[in-house]
Order: sequence, then structure tokens, then C-alpha cells
Amino acid sequence: MLPFDFDYYKPISLEEAVQLYHKLDHQGKQPVYFSGGTELITLGRLNLAYTEAVIDIKGILDLQAVEWSEDQLFLGSGVSLTKIADANVFPLLSQVASGIADHTAREKITLGGNVCARIFYREAALPFLLGGSQVVIAGPKGVRQASFNKLFSEQLQLDKGELVVQFVTDRKIVEAPFFAVKRRQQWEIGYPLITIAAVKINGELRVSVSGLCPFPFRSTEVEAFLNNRILSAAERIKGALEVLPGPILDDVEGSADYRLFVLGNLLEDVLMQFEGVGRV
Repeated sequence: MLPFDFDYYKPISLEEAVQLYHKLDHQGKQPVYFSGGTELITLGRLNLAYTEAVIDIKGILDLQAVEWSEDQLFLGSGVSLTKIADANVFPLLSQVASGIADHTAREKITLGGNVCARIFYREAALPFLLGGSQVVIAGPKGVRQASFNKLFSEQLQLDKGELVVQFVTDRKIVEAPFFAVKRRQQWEIGYPLITIAAVKINGELRVSVSGLCPFPFRSTEVEAFLNNRILSAAERIKGALEVLPGPILDDVEGSADYRLFVLGNLLEDVLMQFEGVGRV
């Protein structure tokens, strides 16, 4: 039960949803788009989120897409993580999604909800950072498409009233060899410590990380070291760890030093997976 009342709306089109947001915002009701609703419920109970108007977008068909168009995969932002994992049309994303929260929560958490969440893990963003994906966005000025990497700076940079419609990824990324691992401090329970995802495209490694910083990231500086085959594996990993973005998280889940230790081991796993080389 949320400690506040709100008006409920369920538009059937993107245009209607955006118009509703603009109208309700103008009325000072602090509207929010609602799909899975897990974050609003969780944060609302802690008095960290508030709204007087919920716009339920689950019924908008564009947000439920799981389809190929020529050599591009379109995934709607309203698709649940369970459906993403089960459909397995994007194996890397399916593996990452299957490790987010528990099965009951994954039934409700949507792809767009996780990517745009306030919680800092946002692991579903990792494959899109690697893939040079595109994101389709609806807003007051209509529908636009933009590069996910250019739009994602610690979080998706959306204008007020905009909502994510779909994520678009090229087939060569979807079908690329990949590596993805989640490490927790306490085996299979609790929040993740570090989640890493990697692919190899045109002979070059791409790596994205969640749980190290207060935001998921992909770093060209890190990748430059990992792809520098003049260096030994140990030197590549050491160099990568020295150019990480900051700050490094230091909390009850794990100290900054421990997180860096875990990431170093995971980077070694990446090199072993794709090149058969380790630090020793």
C-alpha cells in the first residue's frame, strides 16, 4: 500500500500517453509513466517517490514488441524481464535479464523500467551499451530515434515527458559471441556486487559493467587496454583498472577495494573466454 492517493490513467496510444503527461504535469500532479510499477511501489513506501497521477502504459502495443525487421531486433520497453529471458531472441540480454532480482519480481519488471530505474544497477542497459543500439523515444515533439550510447550518460537522458518505446539492435551484435557473469557477495542471494557483459566484434573486445560505480558503464579507455595485445594479460587488466570511471561504490555489499578485486578477476575471465589467456 502506498502512503498517498493518485489518479489512474490507461492510454492506448503513445500520442495519448504523452498528451496525458503534458496535461497532468501542467496541473502540477507530478505524473509518472507506469509499466511494471515495482520501483514506484518500493520507493513510494519509503517516501522516496511521489505522484498524484499514474499513466499506465502497459496496454500500448508498440511497447510490447519482440520482433525482427530485416537485420534489426526491436524490443519494446514494456516487455517483462521474464519474457525477455524466456524468448531468448537476444541471448546476451536474456542471460543478463535472468539474473535480475528474483523470478516473481522479473514477471513485473520491464525492460524499459530496469534501464530507466533510479536504482544504480540497471543491468539490462549493459547489452545495449555494448551493441551500439538505438533507442526509440516518444515525447511532446513526436517520436525520435537516437544512439543508446550517446543518450546514456550514467542514465538515459530523456526530456521531460518523454518515454522509451523500443530498443533496436543489429543482428551482428545479437548473434555475437558473448560473456556475462554476475557476482554476489553472498552466493545467489542479496544484491549483485559486480555484473559484467562482454562481446567480441570485428576482433575487438567490448565490455560493460554494473555495480562498480553508481551507474552502469562502458569505457573506451578500459577497452583500449584490454585490446592492447602488445601488453601481457596482467598488464592489460592492471591498465584497465587504472582508467575506470568513478566513484567506486563502497557499501555494505562490498568495499571499493573488494569490488576492484572482483572486477579484476572478471576481466581475467573475459580474456580467458575470448583469447585463452590469463594473468599467470
